Amino acid sequence: MKITWLGHSGFRIEIEDAVLLVDPWLTGNPMFPADRRAEALAGATHILITHGHGDHTGDTVPIAKELGLPVAGIYDLISWWQAKEGIEGIGFNKGGTVDLGGAKVTMVNATHSSSVGGENGAPVYVGHESGYMIEGEGHTIYLTGDTDVMADMKVFNDLHAPDIGILCAGGHFTMDMKRAAYAAKTFFNFKTVIPCHYRTFPLLAQNADALKAALPGVNVIEPDVLKPIEI
Repeated sequence: MKITWLGHSGFRIEIEDAVLLVDPWLTGNPMFPADRRAEALAGATHILITHGHGDHTGDTVPIAKELGLPVAGIYDLISWWQAKEGIEGIGFNKGGTVDLGGAKVTMVNATHSSSVGGENGAPVYVGHESGYMIEGEGHTIYLTGDTDVMADMKVFNDLHAPDIGILCAGGHFTMDMKRAAYAAKTFFNFKTVIPCHYRTFPLLAQNADALKAALPGVNVIEPDVLKPIEI
């Protein structure tokens, strides 16, 4: 398995026979080197979306059309894109599981918001925000999407027992490092934690020192853009 950060909350996850592009915001992402776009997209099989905000969906439709990739995510957003953009979609909902190239992907709850920009900048709501459990190759990844701490997380661990956590942790719009560490210690038994949704802008946390300090015995990996993490 390889997990490669694309900056902000974007990831490339190579698992089973799938190469998942998660929340691919590349164009305008200050963390992503534009001249390495082809490298990020090479061999991709699916796009997986957590919610509608532009810093998560930015390049979804162009990539889907360019490469002919199916986009998986919450039914409302996927249906809207199918009707509006003519892309191939895999719409499902919380508690549902889909097979993406042999990886079993279960949608779970998150607590945030989800919209796309409409006329005159007014938000258009496109279904609920979500996270995912991604199971394959003897591992389960909990990808939080954008969220705060939730008591639901205990249920997630009881049902899925993820050993890898990809945790939003930048603060202001999501959990910060302290809250992400609390979630990890209280509800999960992660062996590996990868923070995201940080370092992109000055408003967000610029390092994961607090997360590392709060999780002794856990391999907290601060990712480097386009440098694969092999597990």
